[in-house]
Amino acid sequence: MSDPLSGIPLSSIRVFEAAARLNSFTRAAEELGMTQAAVSWQIKALETRLGISLFRRLPREVRPTEPGERLARAATEAMILLRRAFAEVTEADQGVLSITTLTTLATQWLAPRLGAFQLANPELAVRLDTSSRIMDLSRENVDIAIRAGDGNWPGVECALLMPSVFTPLCSPRLCERLQLKAPVDLVAAPRVGEEKEWAAWFASVGVSTEATPASRLRADIQGLEVAAAMGGQGVALGSPILFAREIEAGLLIQPFPQTMQLSKGYWLAWPEDRRRSPKIARFRDWLLAEAADDPEIASRL
Repeated sequence: MSDPLSGIPLSSIRVFEAAARLNSFTRAAEELGMTQAAVSWQIKALETRLGISLFRRLPREVRPTEPGERLARAATEAMILLRRAFAEVTEADQGVLSITTLTTLATQWLAPRLGAFQLANPELAVRLDTSSRIMDLSRENVDIAIRAGDGNWPGVECALLMPSVFTPLCSPRLCERLQLKAPVDLVAAPRVGEEKEWAAWFASVGVSTEATPASRLRADIQGLEVAAAMGGQGVALGSPILFAREIEAGLLIQPFPQTMQLSKGYWLAWPEDRRRSPKIARFRDWLLAEAADDPEIASRL
């Protein structure tokens, strides 16, 4: 009995798996660093070799046929197994811990603590990526992710690292100038950040915000908005956990005790099929212990 895989290059299976997963030859080409024409040619050659049609060509996308769907499921599982196997035998997997996290959390909370982890694990190099984009940990060369959300993501296991709480923060001079005595005093104050987040905070403290001034500055990164507030440009919504040092040093003032939760927390996430990876387990246990020892986190859990 002949081998059905005989003569089929692995590259063709890889192209087919990407096209079926993304429902697009164009997006598959972008992911694989190929041209759309090359993807199309590989798929056509595979269909010719198998003697079946693997895709239905629609105006704006492609969809696997019934046999194509069966092959796609198997191909995806096979590619995951191959990536995992190659990762396990490479130096990158053995000697490097790759972490992706949010910029402000990295600079304000994680980075100052990483030195202790590296001293305790000198054989393990840490690669830190600061990005807010969604990553598929089973497909990308990343071991650990720290993200805000509900902790319910497919293919990963999660542990709550800290609550995602926000409160108004400003410079001591601006706080004195504005004479901030109650949350309602912020209605006419210069503000930094997204109006929808400010509206949510005002609603959480029972303050009407009709016809209020717009925010002076908006940024994609919490740290930039709080830096602007620290420079006296307005009041920003920031995490009292992440900016605890600046508050303690008197560089920032938290004028009111009220906080608002924008998501269900910051979560530590790792691929569920790699839960027993020694480097992931070491970092996970160490980071959760660090969070447990942080009084700002403990007081809000």
